[in-house]
Amino acid sequence: MRVVIAGAGSVGRSIARELIGNGHEVLLIDNDAEDVQSSRVPDAAWLLADACELTALHEAGLETCDVVVGATGDDKVNLVVSLLAKTEFGVPRTVARVNNPKNEWMFDEGWGVDVAVSTPRLMTALVEEAVSVGDLVRIFEFQQSGAVLVEMTLPPTSPWATRRVGEVPWPPDTVLTCLVREQRAIAPSADDLLEVGDELLLVTSEESEADLERLLNPDVMLTRDLDS
Repeated sequence: MRVVIAGAGSVGRSIARELIGNGHEVLLIDNDAEDVQSSRVPDAAWLLADACELTALHEAGLETCDVVVGATGDDKVNLVVSLLAKTEFGVPRTVARVNNPKNEWMFDEGWGVDVAVSTPRLMTALVEEAVSVGDLVRIFEFQQSGAVLVEMTLPPTSPWATRRVGEVPWPPDTVLTCLVREQRAIAPSADDLLEVGDELLLVTSEESEADLERLLNPDVMLTRDLDS
């Protein structure tokens, strides 16, 4: 896979190293000569240019790449790069970094963004996931489909603890994708038993989130309903 990354700062370089380590071809673009130093990621190709300029993107060969990543520290740049990649070069997939959560609403199909990654929001979700038992925590939202990745640590009061996965009447458009137990990831089958303390990772729709939380932990939803 060929990937072009706009932004050769610490974030862009880290992404490049990971992708190269997985066997992908990477080109880094940045207009800051201080950041464009091939010795930092020697196996990547480098281009000193403004990623918002069409001439630079033509030089980068965007028409031949599979993914474009907007990884700069400027949300405007990441949006422009995504939009140009989609509209001018027909890049199959774009991923954009969101620096300011207030701008997150713009990172959608209208700006050519397939996947928006908000580091502040992701860190908040991971903090909540680490301390929450019985609460449904949203980890990630897939911009293109509108699906969401959520997590719940199954509480002792759940009616589905000690029940088979196949017995659970999951809400529409909901799939249990992974079960983490004692630091071990399990690909769940219908015959696996759910246990108290299991971390459930599920893909669902925004409309089904409340139903899913009510299903797995009716006590917390009852408490919220009473409080409201």
